[in-house]
Amino acid sequence: MKILVTGSNGQLGTELRLISPRLAGFSFTFTDYEELDITDPDKVNSFISELKPDWIVNCAAYTAVDKAEQEPEKAMLLNAEAVAHLAKAAQKAGSRFVQISTDYVFDGHNFRPYLSEDKVNPAGVYARSKAQGEAEASTHNSGSIIIRTSWLYSAYGNNFVKTIRRVGKERGALKVVADQIGSPTWAADLAEAIVNLIAINAPSGIYHFTNEGICSWFDFAKAIIELSEITCEVSPTDTAGYPLPAPRPFYSVLDKTKYVNVSGQTVPYWRESLKKCIALLNEQG
Repeated sequence: MKILVTGSNGQLGTELRLISPRLAGFSFTFTDYEELDITDPDKVNSFISELKPDWIVNCAAYTAVDKAEQEPEKAMLLNAEAVAHLAKAAQKAGSRFVQISTDYVFDGHNFRPYLSEDKVNPAGVYARSKAQGEAEASTHNSGSIIIRTSWLYSAYGNNFVKTIRRVGKERGALKVVADQIGSPTWAADLAEAIVNLIAINAPSGIYHFTNEGICSWFDFAKAIIELSEITCEVSPTDTAGYPLPAPRPFYSVLDKTKYVNVSGQTVPYWRESLKKCIALLNEQG
């Protein structure tokens, strides 16, 4: 089975690269901007028509949530227009398409985990661009799978875990918001979930995948500091005390029942996956 991965130098693309050698029966082509500019429809069409992959996994995204408020065109170009180019070219080549999306497509006013069929209500430029990306994938490729995730981190790239470890070592105290609730996701687990769905030729539609369990950013930060054995006082603050340009969902827990039922796989608990990631970071030094 031939799989094209775009945006392969990011957190998720790197994790897919790392597991690819042990996946029998899968042949991966990894690309990033240098190999394939997904914002250029002609280049996308040419590349995909020549490669003829069975699946395309789009890991490319504009993820600077706050910067997106000042760069709406860039966010929309990468998170929506480029998705349309890929989905159309995939449909033409007979390829199925996997688009990675986000909890931000919801407004966060729920008090129960969001189902994959719940209506989206994005707030902010980044959120709207990702919601539009979902619509482009569904519209232009009948075999599309959209996987929403949240609070993604990895031993690679820039993310909350690495930032908290760095700042925790530099300072004796940290304040972290405690009134935003969600589920952390180790990119290595998400990579496995993507492969699981591809391996069974899962039905098209929207799936949610995060690690199991629920916490606040404050809880997450405390766990990172504790498991990293860093001496640093972590105290809670609220969103009002830490204003940012883009709005954040207050509650963005995603219901994973559909993924579990379709894949037949269990989902690791967030704290156990965090331990594994921190062990890798400690090895890196």
